[in-house]
Amino acid sequence: MRLEFIELRNYRKLKSTRIDFDEKRTLFVGANNSGKTSAMLALRTFLGDTKKLTLRDVSIANWAALDLIGEAWEADGEPANTFAELLPSLDLWLDVPASEIHHVVHIIPTIDWASGLLGVRLQYDIDNEDQLKEHYLEARNKAQIRNKKAEDGRPKPQIRPESLTDFLDGAFRKYLTVNCFPLDPVKNKTPKPTGAARPQLLPEDTLPLDDRPFANLIKVDEIPASPLEQSDSSGDTSDGSAGPRLRRRLSDQVRSYYDRHLDNADDLSPDDIAALGSIYDAEQAFDGRLKSGFEGALDELAELNVPGVHNPSIAFNTQLRGEEGLKHGTAIQYQVSNPASSGDPVRHLPESYAGLGYQRLISMIFLLMQFRQDWTSPPATISINAAPTPLIHLVLIEEPEAHLHAQVQQVFINKAYDVLRNHPRLGNKTDLTTQMIVSTHSSHVAHEVDFANLRYFRRHPSDTPGSAPTTTVANLSNVFGEDEETERFVKRYLKSTDCDLFFADGAIFVEGQAERILVPHFIRHHFPSLWRRYTSLIDLGGAHAHRLEPLVRTLGLTVLVISDLDAAQPTQITKSDGVKTKVNRAAKPSVGNGQVTSNAVLKKWHPKKTKIDELVSLPADGHEVRVEEAYDLFVAFQKAVPDPTGANNASLIPRTFEDAIVYANFENITCVTGGSTTTKIAKLVETGLTGEGLEAELFELLRSAEKASFALDCLLAFDNPETLQPPPYISSGLAWLDAKLASETNTVLKKNEVQGG
Repeated sequence: MRLEFIELRNYRKLKSTRIDFDEKRTLFVGANNSGKTSAMLALRTFLGDTKKLTLRDVSIANWAALDLIGEAWEADGEPANTFAELLPSLDLWLDVPASEIHHVVHIIPTIDWASGLLGVRLQYDIDNEDQLKEHYLEARNKAQIRNKKAEDGRPKPQIRPESLTDFLDGAFRKYLTVNCFPLDPVKNKTPKPTGAARPQLLPEDTLPLDDRPFANLIKVDEIPASPLEQSDSSGDTSDGSAGPRLRRRLSDQVRSYYDRHLDNADDLSPDDIAALGSIYDAEQAFDGRLKSGFEGALDELAELNVPGVHNPSIAFNTQLRGEEGLKHGTAIQYQVSNPASSGDPVRHLPESYAGLGYQRLISMIFLLMQFRQDWTSPPATISINAAPTPLIHLVLIEEPEAHLHAQVQQVFINKAYDVLRNHPRLGNKTDLTTQMIVSTHSSHVAHEVDFANLRYFRRHPSDTPGSAPTTTVANLSNVFGEDEETERFVKRYLKSTDCDLFFADGAIFVEGQAERILVPHFIRHHFPSLWRRYTSLIDLGGAHAHRLEPLVRTLGLTVLVISDLDAAQPTQITKSDGVKTKVNRAAKPSVGNGQVTSNAVLKKWHPKKTKIDELVSLPADGHEVRVEEAYDLFVAFQKAVPDPTGANNASLIPRTFEDAIVYANFENITCVTGGSTTTKIAKLVETGLTGEGLEAELFELLRSAEKASFALDCLLAFDNPETLQPPPYISSGLAWLDAKLASETNTVLKKNEVQGG
């Protein structure tokens, strides 16, 4: 049995979205404030303490409708909406094999159901609507009376509550209840093209289920984002303890682990007895007991390369007497030196002296081990009449990358699931399921998992005046449909580079290393506001950039493609077998000669034109397009520019980035020195060639040029970095992206959206 997917409605930015879960690990990715944390909180709230919901967890888009309910009450009318339509709900769908039906008999929708998808709706509602109405009208009446008593001529204060949401803001939980309803798998629908979920409508005669239908099916544990402040958010623990919540020190976590899983009064070892009887023996024997008891846990740390090269090892040094050893803050220390010879002391430092990343990594691993042990081997203090082991262990980890460098982030995400399954009852067995859900802003973490594990949180602007932005969640496992070749290429490419595309507000695709080097320079020194945006720069070549179109469409990113004109002349040749055919040979760009482009971006993505004549005459607004209401795209490529020598008012057409750089910086290019290509370009400029002669010579020179070396030479040439000018086609593309992202940012700010991600 496992959690298949959820459909969440009316919760913060997640107005209506479906989130699919992998059978082992699922990674939430997306830009800042996109809703990843909201999804984590929703799982914790619906499956844990449902009383933690606040009014501000209700989608802001619904607040106006809630206020209309209050206005209808005041007018003694009938509200247009019900609370159930406006308050958060969660449809949770399990995949249940036939062999485990006996575990879910209490939530089976019909006697015809045999196995497969099984869904339950957890719906917030008002427990006693008549009581809420009475209390609200009473409060409003008092507020209006007080407002009328204000003296004339003075500002009249507005006494709260002014609306129903104003009234509920401080008393929301008092009126809430959660109703549970069975769902019909036959009525399950795929999300809309926009990504919005389509939850099924419940028949009016649907009977509610008992409260907490998943209490004995799903256990939820959580490591929140706050560094070194881990928590267990699964609700009340079965033994009445608070669980390992807000344990700042590793000492606290280790003591909790010992109390719950090692300190069994019925199984005291001889060493324990000796420790309780002698001060000296206690310090020695009890330390030995701790080391023995934690041997397995420390071995698991070693599998994750902890302590690692040159890092201090963990040592147990109680510095107290007897059984109080682990209650002391210095119980856990780091061994930082070995004795130089026998008899020399071993040196230790308190755990607080270790680096934050080191503490964070060990802390998370220990907590994962404790979650696993609490699930599979409940503490000895739990009653023998306790509920059976939940079949699904849902572990939520927020931003594990905090304080960890890139390689450690990658090791953690690769090993964390193994830690959660490292138990005799688990391993490869299928009767108990572990599903790990991780939210991250780290491209290094995203890099380590398969596309099928990624869930992208896509932000949508408000669709109507007065409404708020929303978020939907894309399952990246099916982005490319049946196009296996494209899917394979994109996966391999992103694996070989990085995955920051999943965390950006916009993306810039460039053609080669020269653009990869200089475009960031142009942004920083000529477009400072764009420099402050979260953009991803990807070097993908003209032959392959269009392959990312399905991914861009799914992510909904604003995209600038900086492409090359790549003019080619159709030429008839005779092959070795005597057959005549036509090939496209690279040529100096010209108009009226039937030239075509060899660039796949221009032919297949936008503007989907092949003839050079059409491309160089493309109007300014022809470079941008809104693709099927999914994303905004601008394709920038070389077009005619004035002859930089000023001869005969002629114009020249660059073919590539490098000759465009030369034309845009013609007066200063001779100041650039360095590699052989740079030297040749400087000498060519000094010859005084103009017009077609300059074009032709530069074209031939750049066919075999060291382009990356030339770009580096340009980057380092000038004391004032603003001296190096971007070519016009790049300036126009960057200006468009700057304006587009600024417009999107201002739209969000004007909405004053306060529900976070």
